[in-house]
Amino acid sequence: MTDDLFDTDEAPGGRLVLGPGAVLLRGFARPVAAALHAQVAAIARQAPWRHMATPGGRRMSVATTNCGALGWVSDARGYRYAAVDPDSGRPWPALPAVLSTLAGEAAAAAGFADFVPDACLVNRYAPGTRLSLHQDRDERDLQAPIVSVSLGLPATFLWGGLARGDRALRVPLRHSDVVVWGGEDRLRFHGVLPVPQGHHAEWGAVRVNLTFRRAR
Repeated sequence: MTDDLFDTDEAPGGRLVLGPGAVLLRGFARPVAAALHAQVAAIARQAPWRHMATPGGRRMSVATTNCGALGWVSDARGYRYAAVDPDSGRPWPALPAVLSTLAGEAAAAAGFADFVPDACLVNRYAPGTRLSLHQDRDERDLQAPIVSVSLGLPATFLWGGLARGDRALRVPLRHSDVVVWGGEDRLRFHGVLPVPQGHHAEWGAVRVNLTFRRAR
């Protein structure tokens, strides 16, 4: 079950509180958006986009890559973090300073000081691609927040409860918006509705999402 959240704050710098430990920071990544585009392209050259398989053998519709000391992976062995790219056998690309700084500043703006991520999962959504409701619980440090940066096409973020069947809010996300959640909201179910058709001036016909975690 979902409720639509009609957010009329279009201005960068706006804040939308989603819970006691969760906030949407409108346009927070805009000052570094061009640098993010260049860094994501460089990451994908080193560790190309791929469609991982779920433990049950289904091909994921979202294309992924990683940067940082650890990368999130999925295959028949399950969901986990790995220090090397299973496709190349090499370490993941280093986490660029502009990404790490953005994550730390967004976390601080949401009330979580001293957040230093060691993993960044990069997801690429083509139009029609969705992400079902799930929890981020593969990390050892569940005290650290999640920082999620939206780039490119707009999307509708599903913000659920602590049980899969809880009512979920539909939260519109636009280019350069950042969602941060932690504390008592850390294990909230969340997802993304199918991304609509469109074209972004810089990113083209895709939505890219950077999700920063402290995995170990």
